[in-house]
Amino acid sequence: MAGPLKAIGVDFLREHNSHLHHTNDYNNLSLIVRRGEGFQLKLTFSRELKDQDKITIQLRIGENPKQSTGTLLSLNARAGQEINRWRATISQTNGKQCLIVVTSPADAIVGKYQLSVKTGPNIYQPEKSFFYVLFNPWCKADSVFMPGDAERAEYVLNDTGCIYVGSTKNVQGRPWNFGQFEEDVLDCCMYLLDKSQIKQNVRKDPVVIARSMSALVNANDDAGVLFGNWSGRYAGGTSPLAWTGSAPILQQYYKNKRTVNFGQCWVFSGVLTTVMRCLGIPSRSVSNFASAHDTEENLKVDIYLNEKSEKIEELTTDSIWNFHVWNEAWMKRPDLPKGFDGWQAIDATPQEQSQGIYQCGPCPVTAIKKGEVYLPHDSKFVFAEVNADRVFWLVKNVDGEMKYDKLREDTKVIGKSISTKAVGQDTREDITLQYKFPEDSPEERKAVQTACSYLNSTNLGVCEIKPPSEPLKANLQLGMEGETTLWPGNPIDLNIVVKNESAGAWTVDLTACCQMESYIGKVEASLANIKQTVQTEGKTVIQIPLRIAPETYIKTMMAVEDELLVKINIIAEIRETNEKLTEELTLTFQYPPLRVEMPETAKINEDFKCAFVFKNTLSIPLENCKLHVEGLGFFRMETFDQGDVAPGDIFKSKIICTPRKTGIKKIVAKLNSTQVKGITVEKLITITG
Repeated sequence: MAGPLKAIGVDFLREHNSHLHHTNDYNNLSLIVRRGEGFQLKLTFSRELKDQDKITIQLRIGENPKQSTGTLLSLNARAGQEINRWRATISQTNGKQCLIVVTSPADAIVGKYQLSVKTGPNIYQPEKSFFYVLFNPWCKADSVFMPGDAERAEYVLNDTGCIYVGSTKNVQGRPWNFGQFEEDVLDCCMYLLDKSQIKQNVRKDPVVIARSMSALVNANDDAGVLFGNWSGRYAGGTSPLAWTGSAPILQQYYKNKRTVNFGQCWVFSGVLTTVMRCLGIPSRSVSNFASAHDTEENLKVDIYLNEKSEKIEELTTDSIWNFHVWNEAWMKRPDLPKGFDGWQAIDATPQEQSQGIYQCGPCPVTAIKKGEVYLPHDSKFVFAEVNADRVFWLVKNVDGEMKYDKLREDTKVIGKSISTKAVGQDTREDITLQYKFPEDSPEERKAVQTACSYLNSTNLGVCEIKPPSEPLKANLQLGMEGETTLWPGNPIDLNIVVKNESAGAWTVDLTACCQMESYIGKVEASLANIKQTVQTEGKTVIQIPLRIAPETYIKTMMAVEDELLVKINIIAEIRETNEKLTEELTLTFQYPPLRVEMPETAKINEDFKCAFVFKNTLSIPLENCKLHVEGLGFFRMETFDQGDVAPGDIFKSKIICTPRKTGIKKIVAKLNSTQVKGITVEKLITITG
């Protein structure tokens, strides 16, 4: 007589299921599926199955699973009835084995589930009983559904990419390895979900998860992943400029359960893109150039200059970052009125608190464009980042009192060249028009008026309909002649130019200050000052030379572990008319290239050589050179100490690579030294079977 039925084995059919669920790239031994899609299990029993045998698939998620919260599910595979829209059905039986198809709803809880099989009084739990359920951008019923194979390939499956940095007139792509499929990254994301303390039955909502992850990727409130540091001093951690990708950061965090030092905006954004893509939410890193950090919610960034044209740091609480990188995540917004689905801005860089902690978004990009800044979350802050006005003030000490003169208000300098990597190619896509209408268009003015009607401040200069400014009586223009990109070690050799096109006769008191700043506008050193009175009579162009010896700025480059740039502020006061002009100019550094030498193709599991070659073509030695390299699918991030490299010298570092996966793969390298930071290169290689 046959005994009671007992399950003795569960095969999760990982290869078959992961191919159907687009999860075969994950470096994880467990089954990973996407919600809203069926997956197969092969069950083995102690005897042949009979029609009356009851088979129940039990699923649990979280520490205290309950049927009432949908975290404990008992699915009768014989009856095939739905429980919380989950279903298990027997699709095939063969002697002591059967195939069961388990289907989850398109809004299933995302996380790590435990599976057991109940047959009568017997419960069998396999040795490896866990599987993961992720968001599903391929499923039309999922709130993160994204139409288009190319878009899903880019925003969900691409594990490498590019983050744009630099300045408005010098946009540069910085390679970044997202590495969402690397070892321990998915488990780190599960750890973050648990750390978020979001209730299990809410972990189905991408809006809640995106907001929570924007908080957890920074360390400010919750011992999250990354500690932000803009001090220029990075002892006790890794310089933000040394990271080549997200995986080493998330792996280190998961291994030690301690915050990783250090990050800046592009690092926070890279890591948040990784977390979102890993969980199955389409995501991309977005760079905004001349990005406003408006602390007063008045849509103005006030910059205060002293009588030497130097920026007064203690008065300037607002700032304009040369660039700022945040994220967008793709999802429906059923919590909002119609029309706000699609890309949502989220930001893990800790800038301002939202609801008491450092988190930002998700905020619909369409709401920013239309000025609908009452919509959650943090739309006022993001609107200001791309729309604020820049106001220059001259601060003078007059008879012991500080006098503030408004020099200039710029309405068109903030929020330029908003950039992201294009779909399917290594080129920049400009998405500025997704955030704002063309400058001065009726739609743009309407959007600004709409935004102003929801802001609390009474000091909303940007919202005033300004009368056209009267032309200056003294028709003068300020500018600069000379190279705007500098080779470290060369002198700064420029002319400040006063153009006098109307050939008027004016007496101009001109001051100029040349300062070194970080990308967030923090002044690191004053390099030179000019104070001169010029007479314009009979002259259409007046040139005032600005010469700075290299040793003047090199010592600052050596003292600060950030990439710096040079800002020149000029103030011209015309005595006859009492008019004041100001201009701000930016100079950036350029560096010798780092090269990668390797074959264009290689075979899986066969070694190939990769060499990194650098020649110091500068006139100064580069001290304490460190080469950081990473190749997803080849090797984890490694650092090579190259010591000092004298002018004209070459170094060559070699690494042996063994590819583990087929397809087009990327190697990223970055070189930092005491003098020069952030020289990057990437190279593609095709791995065949």
